[in-house]
Amino acid sequence: MENKLQAKDLINIGLFTALYFIIGCAVAIPIGFVPILLPILGALWTLITGIPFMIFSTKVKKFGMVTIMGILSGLLMALTGMGFWGIPMGIVFGFIGDLIMKSGNYRSVKKNILGYSVFSLWIIGTYIPMYFMVDAAYADFASSFGEEYATRVMQVMPMWSIALVILGCFICALLGGLIGKRILRKHFEKAGII
Repeated sequence: MENKLQAKDLINIGLFTALYFIIGCAVAIPIGFVPILLPILGALWTLITGIPFMIFSTKVKKFGMVTIMGILSGLLMALTGMGFWGIPMGIVFGFIGDLIMKSGNYRSVKKNILGYSVFSLWIIGTYIPMYFMVDAAYADFASSFGEEYATRVMQVMPMWSIALVILGCFICALLGGLIGKRILRKHFEKAGII
């Protein structure tokens, strides 16, 4: 098997990143307008995007594909106004997800699901400003949605909740991967993933 990424691999990354991001945004956009739901937004994102990622995992055969998807996802999030922290988080968690999936030769369903769950933690980058740059995040929310919205967001995002947000994203990603596996069983069999 050729180890270098080919044009076909890059096309797959681009197509599946777009699909992954569109499906994630279909969940995130309506929920994002309700401040009390922001703490669970990342978890719902990882739950629903498990299906497109698991389809993508049937195409991943080379190291770096998941890392690139993480970088692109963070970049898309930055371009939609959610800050740049998704990019470094996409690099880190995409790389770790790649390592996990590679350890199963990209053919182990369990390792692909675990790799997806770790990869999914890139979404925590969108929460970093709310926890670590509170004043700037408040000002940003206030200028975009008004002071009442900004105040409510900060009320439902106390510092201690970051652990619950991370845990929720990881657990929902595991569930999303399992749902994707169940729905896509025939795709896995055809791709020779066990």
